[in-house]
Amino acid sequence: MKLTIVGCSGSFASADSPASCYLLQATDAGGKLWSILLDLGAGAFGPLQKYVNPTDLDAVLISHLDPDHCVDLAGLRVWRHYHPSQHQRAIPIYAPAAGEKFMAQLAGAGEECSPSDVLEHHAWRVGEAVDIGPFSIRVERVNHPVEAYGMRITGPSSDAGSHAEAVICFSGDTDDCPELDVLARDVDLLLIEAGFTEARPDPRDIHLTGARAGAVAARNSVKHTVLTHIPPWNEPDEILAEAQTTYAGPMVLARPGAVFTI
Repeated sequence: MKLTIVGCSGSFASADSPASCYLLQATDAGGKLWSILLDLGAGAFGPLQKYVNPTDLDAVLISHLDPDHCVDLAGLRVWRHYHPSQHQRAIPIYAPAAGEKFMAQLAGAGEECSPSDVLEHHAWRVGEAVDIGPFSIRVERVNHPVEAYGMRITGPSSDAGSHAEAVICFSGDTDDCPELDVLARDVDLLLIEAGFTEARPDPRDIHLTGARAGAVAARNSVKHTVLTHIPPWNEPDEILAEAQTTYAGPMVLARPGAVFTI
Protein backbone atom coordinates (compact mmCIF):
# COMPACT_ATOMS: atom_id res chain seq x y z
CA MET A 1 0.00 0.00 0.00
CA LYS A 2 1.07 3.56 -0.67
CA LEU A 3 -0.26 6.46 1.39
CA THR A 4 0.09 10.01 0.04
CA ILE A 5 -0.66 12.99 2.25
CA VAL A 6 -2.77 15.39 0.18
CA GLY A 7 -3.82 17.61 3.08
CA CYS A 8 -3.23 17.45 6.81
CA SER A 9 -4.11 20.82 8.35
CA GLY A 10 -6.40 20.64 11.36
CA SER A 11 -9.87 22.20 11.45
CA PHE A 12 -9.40 24.29 8.27
CA ALA A 13 -6.95 24.67 5.42
CA SER A 14 -3.73 26.49 6.31
CA ALA A 15 -1.40 28.60 4.18
CA ASP A 16 0.72 25.49 3.68
CA SER A 17 -1.76 22.63 3.52
CA PRO A 18 -5.34 21.69 2.65
CA ALA A 19 -7.44 20.14 5.35
CA SER A 20 -7.75 16.39 5.86
CA CYS A 21 -7.24 14.23 2.75
CA TYR A 22 -5.16 11.07 2.29
CA LEU A 23 -4.77 9.01 -0.88
CA LEU A 24 -4.36 5.26 -0.35
CA GLN A 25 -3.36 3.10 -3.33
CA ALA A 26 -2.59 -0.58 -3.93
CA THR A 27 -2.50 -3.01 -6.83
CA ASP A 28 -4.64 -6.12 -6.78
CA ALA A 29 -3.62 -9.62 -7.92
CA GLY A 30 -4.77 -8.85 -11.45
CA GLY A 31 -2.58 -5.78 -11.75
CA LYS A 32 -5.27 -3.09 -11.36
CA LEU A 33 -4.29 -0.03 -9.34
CA TRP A 34 -6.99 0.90 -6.82
CA SER A 35 -7.20 4.41 -5.38
CA ILE A 36 -9.30 5.41 -2.39
CA LEU A 37 -9.45 8.61 -0.36
CA LEU A 38 -9.59 8.94 3.38
CA ASP A 39 -11.51 12.22 3.76
CA LEU A 40 -11.80 15.05 1.24
CA GLY A 41 -11.62 18.19 3.33
CA ALA A 42 -11.52 21.90 2.61
CA GLY A 43 -9.07 22.87 -0.12
CA ALA A 44 -8.03 19.30 -0.96
CA PHE A 45 -9.69 18.65 -4.32
CA GLY A 46 -7.33 20.92 -6.26
CA PRO A 47 -4.02 19.49 -4.94
CA LEU A 48 -5.47 15.96 -5.18
CA GLN A 49 -5.29 16.26 -8.96
CA LYS A 50 -1.47 16.33 -8.75
CA TYR A 51 -1.53 12.75 -7.47
CA VAL A 52 -4.48 11.05 -9.17
CA ASN A 53 -7.03 11.73 -11.88
CA PRO A 54 -10.33 12.09 -9.98
CA THR A 55 -11.94 9.92 -12.67
CA ASP A 56 -9.76 7.04 -11.46
CA LEU A 57 -10.85 7.18 -7.83
CA ASP A 58 -12.60 4.02 -6.66
CA ALA A 59 -14.14 5.24 -3.39
CA VAL A 60 -14.04 7.99 -0.79
CA LEU A 61 -14.11 7.15 2.92
CA ILE A 62 -15.36 10.04 5.07
CA SER A 63 -14.57 9.86 8.76
CA HIS A 64 -17.19 12.46 9.73
CA LEU A 65 -19.12 15.37 8.31
CA ASP A 66 -17.19 18.37 9.63
CA PRO A 67 -16.25 20.58 6.63
CA ASP A 68 -12.52 20.09 7.09
CA HIS A 69 -13.05 16.40 6.34
CA CYS A 70 -15.69 16.32 3.62
CA VAL A 71 -16.66 19.64 2.04
CA ASP A 72 -14.57 19.15 -1.13
CA LEU A 73 -16.93 16.36 -2.12
CA ALA A 74 -18.61 19.31 -3.83
CA GLY A 75 -15.73 19.53 -6.31
CA LEU A 76 -15.76 15.78 -6.88
CA ARG A 77 -19.51 15.93 -7.58
CA VAL A 78 -19.01 18.61 -10.25
CA TRP A 79 -16.14 16.65 -11.81
CA ARG A 80 -18.19 13.46 -11.96
CA HIS A 81 -21.33 15.14 -13.24
CA TYR A 82 -20.01 17.63 -15.80
CA HIS A 83 -16.66 16.33 -17.13
CA PRO A 84 -16.92 16.74 -20.93
CA SER A 85 -14.67 13.94 -22.15
CA GLN A 86 -13.82 11.28 -19.55
CA HIS A 87 -16.47 8.65 -18.80
CA GLN A 88 -17.61 9.07 -15.22
CA ARG A 89 -19.15 6.28 -13.20
CA ALA A 90 -20.90 6.78 -9.87
CA ILE A 91 -18.44 6.57 -7.01
CA PRO A 92 -19.22 5.05 -3.59
CA ILE A 93 -18.92 7.46 -0.67
CA TYR A 94 -18.76 5.81 2.76
CA ALA A 95 -19.79 8.26 5.47
CA PRO A 96 -21.96 8.69 8.57
CA ALA A 97 -25.69 8.24 8.10
CA ALA A 98 -26.34 11.96 7.54
CA GLY A 99 -23.97 11.89 4.57
CA GLU A 100 -26.82 11.23 2.16
CA LYS A 101 -28.54 14.49 3.10
CA PHE A 102 -25.23 16.35 3.08
CA MET A 103 -24.40 15.14 -0.42
CA ALA A 104 -27.84 16.17 -1.67
CA GLN A 105 -27.11 19.67 -0.44
CA LEU A 106 -23.91 19.82 -2.49
CA ALA A 107 -25.92 20.19 -5.70
CA GLY A 108 -26.84 23.75 -4.76
CA ALA A 109 -29.93 25.70 -5.71
CA GLY A 110 -31.42 25.15 -9.14
CA GLU A 111 -29.63 21.90 -10.01
CA GLU A 112 -31.83 19.42 -11.87
CA CYS A 113 -29.63 16.36 -11.34
CA SER A 114 -29.53 14.71 -7.96
CA PRO A 115 -25.94 14.29 -6.74
CA SER A 116 -26.83 10.69 -5.93
CA ASP A 117 -26.41 10.05 -9.67
CA VAL A 118 -22.64 10.45 -9.24
CA LEU A 119 -22.00 10.11 -5.50
CA GLU A 120 -23.41 6.90 -4.00
CA HIS A 121 -23.89 7.19 -0.25
CA HIS A 122 -23.15 4.18 1.96
CA ALA A 123 -23.56 4.52 5.72
CA TRP A 124 -20.81 3.17 7.94
CA ARG A 125 -21.79 0.18 10.07
CA VAL A 126 -19.63 -0.87 13.00
CA GLY A 127 -18.80 -4.56 12.85
CA GLU A 128 -19.25 -4.90 9.09
CA ALA A 129 -16.22 -5.03 6.79
CA VAL A 130 -16.23 -2.97 3.61
CA ASP A 131 -14.20 -4.53 0.79
CA ILE A 132 -12.96 -2.27 -2.02
CA GLY A 133 -10.60 -4.00 -4.43
CA PRO A 134 -7.62 -5.20 -2.38
CA PHE A 135 -8.64 -3.15 0.67
CA SER A 136 -10.74 -4.29 3.62
CA ILE A 137 -12.00 -1.54 5.94
CA ARG A 138 -13.50 -1.77 9.39
CA VAL A 139 -14.66 1.20 11.44
CA GLU A 140 -15.36 2.07 15.05
CA ARG A 141 -17.31 5.03 16.43
CA VAL A 142 -14.80 7.34 18.11
CA ASN A 143 -14.87 10.13 20.67
CA HIS A 144 -15.88 13.36 18.92
CA PRO A 145 -18.90 15.69 19.34
CA VAL A 146 -20.47 14.52 16.05
CA GLU A 147 -20.90 11.02 14.61
CA ALA A 148 -17.31 10.15 13.73
CA TYR A 149 -15.42 7.01 12.80
CA GLY A 150 -11.86 5.78 12.89
CA MET A 151 -10.75 3.23 10.31
CA ARG A 152 -8.61 0.08 10.26
CA ILE A 153 -7.59 -0.75 6.70
CA THR A 154 -5.95 -3.97 5.56
CA GLY A 155 -4.33 -4.31 2.16
CA PRO A 156 -1.39 -5.83 0.30
CA SER A 157 2.04 -5.17 1.71
CA SER A 158 4.40 -3.09 -0.41
CA ASP A 159 7.15 -5.64 0.21
CA ALA A 160 7.66 -7.11 -3.28
CA GLY A 161 8.95 -10.38 -1.87
CA SER A 162 6.06 -10.89 0.50
CA HIS A 163 2.46 -11.99 0.10
CA ALA A 164 1.66 -10.65 3.56
CA GLU A 165 -0.92 -8.01 4.32
CA ALA A 166 -0.25 -4.62 5.83
CA VAL A 167 -2.54 -2.69 8.17
CA ILE A 168 -3.00 1.01 8.78
CA CYS A 169 -5.21 2.89 11.21
CA PHE A 170 -6.68 6.32 10.51
CA SER A 171 -8.02 7.84 13.71
CA GLY A 172 -10.22 10.50 12.16
CA ASP A 173 -11.03 13.16 14.74
CA THR A 174 -11.23 11.85 18.28
CA ASP A 175 -10.07 12.15 21.84
CA ASP A 176 -8.80 9.02 23.57
CA CYS A 177 -11.27 6.13 23.79
CA PRO A 178 -11.26 2.31 23.94
CA GLU A 179 -12.25 2.11 20.28
CA LEU A 180 -8.86 3.52 19.28
CA ASP A 181 -7.24 0.43 20.79
CA VAL A 182 -9.45 -1.82 18.65
CA LEU A 183 -8.38 0.08 15.54
CA ALA A 184 -4.70 0.63 16.29
CA ARG A 185 -3.58 -2.67 17.80
CA ASP A 186 -0.29 -3.80 16.16
CA VAL A 187 -0.80 -1.74 12.99
CA ASP A 188 2.06 -1.05 10.61
CA LEU A 189 1.18 2.65 10.37
CA LEU A 190 -0.96 4.81 12.62
CA LEU A 191 -2.21 8.05 11.05
CA ILE A 192 -3.44 9.84 14.15
CA GLU A 193 -4.73 13.31 14.86
CA ALA A 194 -3.00 15.47 17.48
CA GLY A 195 -4.94 18.70 17.27
CA PHE A 196 -4.54 19.79 20.89
CA THR A 197 -1.64 20.20 23.28
CA GLU A 198 -1.19 19.48 26.97
CA ALA A 199 0.35 22.96 27.29
CA ARG A 200 -3.09 24.59 26.96
CA PRO A 201 -6.32 23.69 28.80
CA ASP A 202 -8.24 22.61 25.69
CA PRO A 203 -11.61 20.90 26.22
CA ARG A 204 -11.77 17.11 26.36
CA ASP A 205 -13.71 14.69 24.16
CA ILE A 206 -12.90 16.54 20.94
CA HIS A 207 -9.26 15.99 19.92
CA LEU A 208 -6.16 14.17 21.09
CA THR A 209 -3.11 16.02 22.33
CA GLY A 210 0.36 15.07 21.20
CA ALA A 211 0.90 13.23 24.48
CA ARG A 212 -2.37 11.31 24.26
CA ALA A 213 -1.71 10.40 20.61
CA GLY A 214 1.71 9.06 21.57
CA ALA A 215 0.18 7.02 24.38
CA VAL A 216 -2.25 5.38 21.93
CA ALA A 217 0.68 4.37 19.73
CA ALA A 218 2.73 3.07 22.65
CA ARG A 219 0.10 0.88 24.28
CA ASN A 220 -0.89 -0.64 20.94
CA SER A 221 2.64 -1.56 19.80
CA VAL A 222 2.31 0.54 16.65
CA LYS A 223 5.26 0.17 14.27
CA HIS A 224 5.22 3.69 12.79
CA THR A 225 3.21 6.78 13.72
CA VAL A 226 2.29 9.85 11.66
CA LEU A 227 0.83 12.85 13.51
CA THR A 228 -1.74 14.88 11.60
CA HIS A 229 -4.62 17.39 11.94
CA ILE A 230 -2.54 20.04 13.72
CA PRO A 231 -4.29 23.43 13.38
CA PRO A 232 -2.25 26.41 12.18
CA TRP A 233 -2.24 28.07 15.60
CA ASN A 234 -0.30 25.16 17.13
CA GLU A 235 3.39 24.55 16.50
CA PRO A 236 3.85 21.10 14.87
CA ASP A 237 7.33 20.53 16.30
CA GLU A 238 6.03 21.17 19.81
CA ILE A 239 3.25 18.63 19.27
CA LEU A 240 5.80 16.12 17.98
CA ALA A 241 8.05 16.67 20.98
CA GLU A 242 5.08 16.22 23.30
CA ALA A 243 4.12 12.95 21.60
CA GLN A 244 7.67 11.67 21.91
CA THR A 245 7.35 11.85 25.70
CA THR A 246 4.82 9.01 25.57
CA TYR A 247 5.94 7.02 22.51
CA ALA A 248 9.51 5.99 21.74
CA GLY A 249 8.93 4.43 18.32
CA PRO A 250 9.33 5.95 14.86
CA MET A 251 7.15 9.04 14.56
CA VAL A 252 6.92 11.92 12.08
CA LEU A 253 4.66 14.83 11.26
CA ALA A 254 2.34 14.60 8.29
CA ARG A 255 3.37 16.95 5.48
CA PRO A 256 1.55 17.59 2.18
CA GLY A 257 3.07 15.43 -0.55
CA ALA A 258 4.72 13.00 1.85
CA VAL A 259 4.50 9.35 0.75
CA PHE A 260 4.56 6.29 2.99
CA THR A 261 4.82 2.73 1.71
CA ILE A 262 3.35 0.11 4.01
